[in-house]
Amino acid sequence: MSTHSETDTKPDFTQPASCVEGVTPGRILEDHAPKGVPMKDAWEWQKDHYNLVSPLNRRKFRILVIGTGLSGGGAAAALGELGYDVKAFTYHDAPRRAHSIAAQGGVNSARGKKVDNDGAYRHVKDTVKGGDYRCRETDCWRLAYESVRVIDHMNAIGAPFAREYGGTLATRSFGGVQVSRTYYTRGQTGQQLQLSAAAALQRQIHLGSVEIFTHNEMVDLIVKEEEDGTKRCHGAVMRNLITGELTAHTGHAVILCTGGYGNVYYMSTLAKNSNASAIMRAYEHGAYMASPSFIQFHPTGLPVNSEWQSKTILMSESLRNDGRIWSPKEPKDDRDPNSIPEDERDYFLERRYPAFGNLVPRDVASRAISQQIIAGLGCGPMHNSAYLDFRDSIERLGKDTIRERYSNLFQMYEETIGEDPYVTPMRIAPTCHFTMGGLWTDFNMMTSIEGLFAGGEAGWTYHGANRLGANSLLSASVDGWFTLPFSVPNYLGPLLGSERMAEDDPDAVAAVERAQSRLDKLMSIKGEHGPEFFHRKLGDILYYCCGVSRNIDDLAKGIEQIRELRKEFWSGLNITGNAEEMNQVLEYANRVADYIDLGELMCVDALDRDESCGAHFREDHLSDEGEAERDDLNWCFVSAWEPNGENKFIRHAEPLYFDAIPLQTRNYK
Repeated sequence: MSTHSETDTKPDFTQPASCVEGVTPGRILEDHAPKGVPMKDAWEWQKDHYNLVSPLNRRKFRILVIGTGLSGGGAAAALGELGYDVKAFTYHDAPRRAHSIAAQGGVNSARGKKVDNDGAYRHVKDTVKGGDYRCRETDCWRLAYESVRVIDHMNAIGAPFAREYGGTLATRSFGGVQVSRTYYTRGQTGQQLQLSAAAALQRQIHLGSVEIFTHNEMVDLIVKEEEDGTKRCHGAVMRNLITGELTAHTGHAVILCTGGYGNVYYMSTLAKNSNASAIMRAYEHGAYMASPSFIQFHPTGLPVNSEWQSKTILMSESLRNDGRIWSPKEPKDDRDPNSIPEDERDYFLERRYPAFGNLVPRDVASRAISQQIIAGLGCGPMHNSAYLDFRDSIERLGKDTIRERYSNLFQMYEETIGEDPYVTPMRIAPTCHFTMGGLWTDFNMMTSIEGLFAGGEAGWTYHGANRLGANSLLSASVDGWFTLPFSVPNYLGPLLGSERMAEDDPDAVAAVERAQSRLDKLMSIKGEHGPEFFHRKLGDILYYCCGVSRNIDDLAKGIEQIRELRKEFWSGLNITGNAEEMNQVLEYANRVADYIDLGELMCVDALDRDESCGAHFREDHLSDEGEAERDDLNWCFVSAWEPNGENKFIRHAEPLYFDAIPLQTRNYK
């Protein structure tokens, strides 16, 4: 809502009415951050006042961790090391295969080892500003402070960070900053961090403090409503993907670290199995979904080259350090790019944003590229991309230096596209990559359901309306290694002496029956089309109606189209095989059903939020220069959604306040 000192009284907040039929404003949410403490000191104060659990009592608490990426794997390993009884679940055949392994460019940290005037304050400012002031400042201070520990910790457990000649860890720049704070392992940083975290988790598995369940997918939660109306999570129902068996697992706390939901768009940079089903089960039980329409379209994805293509591929943002983005000045210029003279090229990012150039934030770069393509200035066979050109860097630094920095990325590009990027400019295009939205959590990372926590991309924290490059690996690591191991014991402390729910408890049995009923319903449809048919149609709707830019008419139309698609899905789906065996068509169908419901909620959220901010670019809210125009007076809050019946939703709100980073209009010029 406003800029204020944390020690001052916060101004009154009133939710705006919604323009969307079926949306009802709900309650004002509390973030449970400490009161009367400056935001920059909130995390240290909170840790100092958390409840503790004695080492002698930790084995009495069972914690379920769903997902084994950087957040889930880190949380399971850390809590296991502390002595808790941990069960970790992954639908992969090994924890190391989690999608964190696909991240490329780097991980941010304000360790301040370079003399470029970086520090925690600048990291927080870049993150809040990059997210267009739609995140919690207190969360961002935690992110910056713990970033130092993340680098030192990952380095200690085996991540082979790049180094300078003298042995110090090397850094490079990413979008939205003017310093060099990104630590990296060439173009495979996520892989190396994930392998290090998986090794630490494997150590706890061998020691017996963590029990691992592979090939297990969460299909429901065990949630019990208490006499006072409070909902509390007591466990999860898992489906063995090999046998089809459903099993109830109970615990004192459940942590969801199941990743983002970008695959709702069908075409995305995510692995095909990445899905939204775990967070949608939580949403259906009453865990609020925050900012679902805040979607990041990565500017350096590889363009779609054919109708049969099933996904897109990421090229690391780090390439923008040395590559220059341009498009021909003439429409549909199909000449060899190397033959196009300099005065017939438009280096449009450098022209429009001279202070940051090619390293503007991702939402700004993606919009600019999309505008060039829409204007008919796209390149390539389908005229749906821009050039990323390394000619000048190779001339200045030499081919060997560029190969040393990006060799695996250049190799991947050549194998995918069939062109040598050392000779011919890369072709890039915006593509769905990351979801800033997710389950709403408070400052302690607990959802609106007691005992249910969310970490990593499954939650909404830190990134606001646009994530800065290299803050994703950082936020997942901060959550897993340095937040949840403090906040979960704080929740467990007062529960000492309480028994966990029995696995044959009526509520656990009911959850298994509910999951079985959903699978039976899917299997019984006997229509004409497999799940991919509906998924692709949903992706087409979302890219058009809720993509890089949005408008009122298209969003309203998209909502109606998705509701019609839902009817088609539940009457026209066909699943081969049966549910009591390995059945990947059934797995996919279950996920597509959730994508349809989530896609509707995304469009509702985008239509409801009557402003532009970050990646939520509404064509009816633009500045005179065509940039996103926020409405801080009415919309400086987080929308947290709850289902309220068919085509009905409750929009709860958490107002946002800023202390050290005052509200201002983003300017990268």
